[in-house]
Amino acid sequence: MAEKSPVLSVVIISYNTSSVTGDCIRSILRENKSMPAFEILVVDNASKDDSVPVLRKLAAEYPTLKVIENSENAGFAKANNQAVKQARGQYILLLNSDTVVLDDAVGRLFKTYTEDPRMHFLGGKLLNRDMTPQASAAPFYTLPVVFGALFLKGDYWGLTRGSPDKTTHADWVSGACILTKKEYYDAVGGFDEGIFMYMDEVDLLFRARKKGYETYFYPGARFIHLGSASSQGKTYPILQVYRGFLYFYRKHYGAGEVSILKIMLQLKALLSLAIGKVTRNAYLIETYEKAYKLAR
Repeated sequence: MAEKSPVLSVVIISYNTSSVTGDCIRSILRENKSMPAFEILVVDNASKDDSVPVLRKLAAEYPTLKVIENSENAGFAKANNQAVKQARGQYILLLNSDTVVLDDAVGRLFKTYTEDPRMHFLGGKLLNRDMTPQASAAPFYTLPVVFGALFLKGDYWGLTRGSPDKTTHADWVSGACILTKKEYYDAVGGFDEGIFMYMDEVDLLFRARKKGYETYFYPGARFIHLGSASSQGKTYPILQVYRGFLYFYRKHYGAGEVSILKIMLQLKALLSLAIGKVTRNAYLIETYEKAYKLAR
């Protein structure tokens, strides 16, 4: 029997996450009650653990799975673009390797997306390991929003990211789970490969909005998102967030906004550094000394 052409291509990037990537793939295959014909494309970014042999074994067992093996770590953006180019589906689901699909979530997300022509990019509801909501829908990072994120615990007060309980129009949604059409992804130009990690989805959906494409959040499709499974320690993600803010503002805003952003990032670093010295917290000292240098 001839292989059925996929309607949906699920794209997953793997880097030193053999266990969670395997769990993610198995959850897709298990929770696929209402999914259309699909394929799973996994790009391995030169993992140093046993990811490649694990993925090869899964691919031998499941014909819907294709593994793309990179010889070096290309980063999140470039690896996604690489996979989308090879995707055969009309629809693309960008899914983090550290997610677990719950209750036929991909099928639910797909049905909602295809039934509502207003939606060009759609995110699902992310949950923490303990099943509490994870903030994953947000306004764009204007300077007031950046201030709220850095100094006011903006997620807690609903000033920055949130997890709505109803279908909501959003500026951007977490890159851990984004459904779109391949034609929209290509029209926007895919992820900016100048961003190695973090802020890539914000930049993608910012450019999408400029082209008239709208982003929505759908809470009826639930995914556990473990978060930062491939990041080593806490310092690296914070530095990448700093780099991401600076890159995004230099790309999309003027010199005045960039200068104000730098001041806020420096102030955040200095305050955190002071707390680190008072409490003798080596992690805070090391992290925010480096962050301050980045923001200068």
